[in-house]
Amino acid sequence: MSSINYSEKIPNNVNLAEDRTLQRALEQWQPNFLHWWADMGPEGSQNFDVYLRTAISVDPQGWAQFGYVKMPDYRWGIFLNPKEEGRKIHFGEHLGENAWQEVPGEHRANLRRIIVTQGDTEPASVEQQRHLGLTAPSLYDLRNLFQVNVEEGRHLWAMVYLLHRYFGRDGREEAEALLERRSGDEDNPRILGAFNEKTPDWLSFYMFTYFTDRDGKFQLAALAESGFDPLARTTKFMLTEEAHHMFVGESGVARVIQRTCEVMNQLKTDDPAQVRAAGVIDLPTIQRYLNFHYSVTIDLFGADQSSNAATFYTSGLKGRYEEGKRTDDHRLKGETYRILDVQGGQLVEKEVPMLNALNEVLRDDFIKDSMAGVARWNKVIEKAGLPFRLTVPHKAFHRRIGTLAGVHVTPEGRVVSQAEWEAHRDEWLPSAEDRAFVGSLMGRVVEPGKFANWIAPPVMGINRQPIDFEYVRFN
Repeated sequence: MSSINYSEKIPNNVNLAEDRTLQRALEQWQPNFLHWWADMGPEGSQNFDVYLRTAISVDPQGWAQFGYVKMPDYRWGIFLNPKEEGRKIHFGEHLGENAWQEVPGEHRANLRRIIVTQGDTEPASVEQQRHLGLTAPSLYDLRNLFQVNVEEGRHLWAMVYLLHRYFGRDGREEAEALLERRSGDEDNPRILGAFNEKTPDWLSFYMFTYFTDRDGKFQLAALAESGFDPLARTTKFMLTEEAHHMFVGESGVARVIQRTCEVMNQLKTDDPAQVRAAGVIDLPTIQRYLNFHYSVTIDLFGADQSSNAATFYTSGLKGRYEEGKRTDDHRLKGETYRILDVQGGQLVEKEVPMLNALNEVLRDDFIKDSMAGVARWNKVIEKAGLPFRLTVPHKAFHRRIGTLAGVHVTPEGRVVSQAEWEAHRDEWLPSAEDRAFVGSLMGRVVEPGKFANWIAPPVMGINRQPIDFEYVRFN
């Protein structure tokens, strides 16, 4: 089960050839996917040879190989972790029952909704990043962008397989719709707000892959607990690939910070205007980008109180992050959780039933994980001997979903009037001037081993290759 058959039109480890109807349906969807890739995938990259990682197995010891591939020829396929014999549902009302191998009729609509929402994020991020290759700061970074893109494409295939295999005509229609929506389109946008935002520059890309792909990690980990076994097995393998996306984000931001600190020490100044004049991104601007991407991402977890989240958990469809490591009864009836509310112009905590607060539980797990990476960025600044420190804004800052939507809260957590918010907005979030400045630095660098002035080289290359390796060949 762990090896992947690459001799077939659609590489897979699910014995696709044994289900001719399903195979034909997916082979009919495949040209539409390739058409979408040609229209909405990385701009102007169709003929490049890219040094990419391709999954060859789901064995964690040797699951991928590296080699040059033209992206339209990348072998997107369907890979599930091996089946765990005797697996049980380990949370909710079905606790202790056998995991489902087929969709239970009463949970069909909710499962389809979960899969479609997850599936919709995958092509959306490719669309958001479509133009970034034209301004890549190095071949190393260009290759990392393309690796992220092809893997998001494969994650789309993962969800489309589930829709086709388990949801009949409804699933096929949903799979078509995944290729019809467009990020940021006024008439037919992507389902979740963060996936309709623009990713216009590489600092945005690094923040997106650090924060928003981390949301993906937590959502996929919660789905990997699912009582619907094919979904759990699918998302467990997706998590293997997702780790690289977060590495691209964390290391990318760290390299931007490192270069900025080098210039600040050379010039012996912390004046943002002088730092910008030297062609690097000042630390306060990096903080504002962080504030924006972090706040937009924590909205992705949904409303702080959600009957849907309670239903998904109670039904055994979506667990908590690392459900198996938790020591409660895994049913949560009678359990409570503290969430934020606004009373009398102040933020206050209130206790609510934990089942209704499961979005908030997952959001808090994400926040803790995010803060660890920001602490590592601060180590770069500290090592450079500079006093500035990046901070994660308050959970209530710049929120558009749930109880906190429309409440004006500073990064420190103080509730303010709309007038005060508007007066200080550009101190807290990237201004048009910030975005224009960062955009002005974006120029393509494609000589092996060379890097744009605003970013430091990485510590090491990909797959033990040297940093000046020809990661992308232009034909």
